[in-house]
Amino acid sequence: MPNIVQRLLVQRSHLFSLTAGHRCFHQTVPKRHSSGPPKLSPYDVNCVLRANEYTQEFVGSSVKSYDTNQLASNSPIEDSRSEGSCVHTSGLLVGIFDGHAGAACSQVISKRLMRYIAASLVPPDDLKQHIQNGAQSHSFINCHNDKLEFVSEIKDLYERNFNIFANELTNTTLAGFQMHQVLENAFLRLDQDLSREAIENPSLRTMSVAMSGAVAVVAHIDGPHLHIASVGDCSAVLGTVTDTGQWTAKKLTNEHNSDNVAEVRRLLNEHPATERDTVIRGERLLGQLAPLRAIGDFRYKWTRQQLQELVVPQFGEQVIAPFYLTPPYLSACPEITHHMLTPRDKFLILASDGLWDTMSPMQTVHLVGEHMYGKAFLQPLKLPKHDVTFGEISQMLSTRKAGLQKKPLDRNAATHLIRNALGGTEYGVEHSKLSHMLSLPQDIVRLFRDDITITVVFFDSEYLRNCPT
Repeated sequence: MPNIVQRLLVQRSHLFSLTAGHRCFHQTVPKRHSSGPPKLSPYDVNCVLRANEYTQEFVGSSVKSYDTNQLASNSPIEDSRSEGSCVHTSGLLVGIFDGHAGAACSQVISKRLMRYIAASLVPPDDLKQHIQNGAQSHSFINCHNDKLEFVSEIKDLYERNFNIFANELTNTTLAGFQMHQVLENAFLRLDQDLSREAIENPSLRTMSVAMSGAVAVVAHIDGPHLHIASVGDCSAVLGTVTDTGQWTAKKLTNEHNSDNVAEVRRLLNEHPATERDTVIRGERLLGQLAPLRAIGDFRYKWTRQQLQELVVPQFGEQVIAPFYLTPPYLSACPEITHHMLTPRDKFLILASDGLWDTMSPMQTVHLVGEHMYGKAFLQPLKLPKHDVTFGEISQMLSTRKAGLQKKPLDRNAATHLIRNALGGTEYGVEHSKLSHMLSLPQDIVRLFRDDITITVVFFDSEYLRNCPT
């Protein structure tokens, strides 16, 4: 691991404090003994898998509920997640953020990006009124699963820059409003703010965010409108059922890496032909970074002079990548996808690449689809309100008995996916394999699995059937 990366691995406490009333839970597994990794009991496995799961339900919208969970490989975990309802508009924002070179950038943008987007959706006149009434960044989005807040020093800096951004938004016009422009502007503006904060207020906190980076996928859902914004290699997959009852998986994102021919072509076109052989080397940006789009990572965006003045004195000359000639080499501009939801669209899976390293989109859709069917049998039997015959009751009981065989072990669909990702075989989930994957020592676990973060959003088919477009 490069020296700069080692020196930038900052603990969560440098940026965050716990919100009052919450405790911090850390996943733990038994220590390694000389005879090898310990074997976890089914109970131990469930405790580890379910430690970070969360479910939120909704009424009266196109989103019925969502399940989310994450499992760490790195310590601290470099993935982050965020979900929240826009306070002044009717949308839901859901995001997955996968950090690299430390956790700092992913942790920070998982909170700030949602606030930038939520504020951008408020009409300018209304936004001006909210600002005049003293609205702060967190008041624009109601986060459903958030136990942390920024420490006071960094919080004040972030709040000042949010206010500058929000005041600029009040001078825009709604004429020709486009959701993709809102999302793109929020991504790019936050990236610019992270850069400016590190340049104008250099400190351990601002520089740890600037020198680390994160890829991201964010979904905004409002009625039948689903927008996806992504940079890097997190993915979004839509689970849809056909007329014949078959599941289909529709991928709504593209990975921004060297496997993406169009992305490589875009990058090469942004630099002189003389750099054609050096911009991407060994399938990595400048031979170092796998994603070709990311937030943060300013060692691939700042000028050589800025790196010499701001970073080299602290981290050494190795901070400047070989063949660093015509920056910026890295973009934070997201790729935007819009999809009109229909009653056949049943759920959306957002996940970091820790999941996609082990499963295909179609596999995840089948697993969540089966989980949806089996989960119904975890609920108490409810008889229809109208009169029913004994024969009808008998049929319901027979169907329920058959369905109990498919009853999932986990109520949370994200947990169900993690369980299958780590322990799945062609014959089902194998406890010994799952126990082994969860017992790997910290010094080698990253060789076998990455951080995994998943959010599964379930749609209300009845609402989508009747809502206006």
